[in-house]
Amino acid sequence: MIDLGISKMALIGAVALIVIGPEKLPRVARTVGTLLGKAQRYVNDVKAEVNRSMELDELKKMKESVETAARDVEQSVRTGASDFEKQWSEALADPATQPVEPTPAFPEYKNPKKKWRLKRGATPQWYKARNGVRTRALSGAARVARYRPKKLN
Repeated sequence: MIDLGISKMALIGAVALIVIGPEKLPRVARTVGTLLGKAQRYVNDVKAEVNRSMELDELKKMKESVETAARDVEQSVRTGASDFEKQWSEALADPATQPVEPTPAFPEYKNPKKKWRLKRGATPQWYKARNGVRTRALSGAARVARYRPKKLN
């Protein structure tokens, strides 16, 4: 681009002030600024459009390559599936190769049928109260309130 330094800008401003005049210079400067802004926006829009078209071409090429890869995979799966179906039908036709139910490596779970709830609840309440066994859970705030030291007057 054009190399404009401070000295060149000052020279252009002085010439514009002399030629255009001090009354019309602000209006002309605003008009020139808006025109330069519009030109920059137009150039940026053109650049963005060119970039979009280039990306679109790249995406089209990528889409074609993905489609061909998908077709290749589909064909290989179909040929593999037909081979598998042939082998499966041959295996089912031969009674010696019928699948056998596997026996479990561990025994089946059996409920111990213990009455642990009954045993747990069998202790009488008076015995729990005498020995200080907690029967209910206390929240943190209730525990602090219960065991807070009493105030001395």
